[in-house]
Amino acid sequence: MANDEKKMKSITYAAIDIGSNAARLLVKRLKRDGDEVRFTKEIMLRVPLRLGFDVFKLGRISDKREKNMMRLMKVYNLLMKIYDVADYRACATSAMRDAQNGLDIIKNIKKNIGLDIEIISGQEEATMVYNNHIECMEDRNGNYMYVDVGGGSTEINLLSHGQLVCSRSYNIGTVRILNEAVADGEWQRLRADMAQLAVDYPGTNIIGSGGNINKLYRLLPDDEKDNELKRMPIASLRKLHDSLRVLSVEGRMDKFNLKPDRADVIVPAGDIFLIIAEIIRAEYVYVPVIGLADGIIDGLYAKNQPELK
Repeated sequence: MANDEKKMKSITYAAIDIGSNAARLLVKRLKRDGDEVRFTKEIMLRVPLRLGFDVFKLGRISDKREKNMMRLMKVYNLLMKIYDVADYRACATSAMRDAQNGLDIIKNIKKNIGLDIEIISGQEEATMVYNNHIECMEDRNGNYMYVDVGGGSTEINLLSHGQLVCSRSYNIGTVRILNEAVADGEWQRLRADMAQLAVDYPGTNIIGSGGNINKLYRLLPDDEKDNELKRMPIASLRKLHDSLRVLSVEGRMDKFNLKPDRADVIVPAGDIFLIIAEIIRAEYVYVPVIGLADGIIDGLYAKNQPELK
């Protein structure tokens, strides 16, 4: 396929990211002009399936949410056909990893829709977002902790001078926190790991990923963040987080114009980022707009272009 693709002017890839809070479809078109290759985003859809609210409370996905997931995957599958997608990958993360009926649901989707879905490990999830980001880094000097906070898990990658030092995954996520489903031992493991990394790699700052940190960045006034570098001081993040935390979910929706499925999870997401920032003594959070779906498409391109790897 790689040789044929090189002759094409464009080709389209798609990624489906089935998280604990929402399921996303990202379609990108690769355009080639001689040796120059670039991606343009064709469509990005996000639907709050909220699978984690079943899984982290009941241990399984309810019949209602299973039906909604089936309907959504049918829509996503049809959209990929409309956009003439040449290759895709659909990945399910923390909620589907924990769901007792997760594999059965995936088999039903394959049987009724023809869509292949993989349940990926937390380690693979962390690696995919890292692989996407490392190519986007302009400044590879210093120490950075890439923190991707999802509904069911938090993935971290530590980068030192552009090199990956470690990748770790924790069953700590916004939906898990709201359902009081995070084990004490998991918090202890996170805190211990962060404390050790702070000693071994001083002066580390955070690169944030996920819908919540992007929303927090957008909510900050321009004079409290650096739009050119796309970063916000931890002090500004803490101030904003404090103003959100004292409000009810409805209050956050009214004051900050948040959707219901963002208003409830944005505070526990802030908690996670601030806990990590305090332990590693970070000064800033950088907020590039990238995530798992981008990493999936990056992997598809690498798979179909082995000679360019």
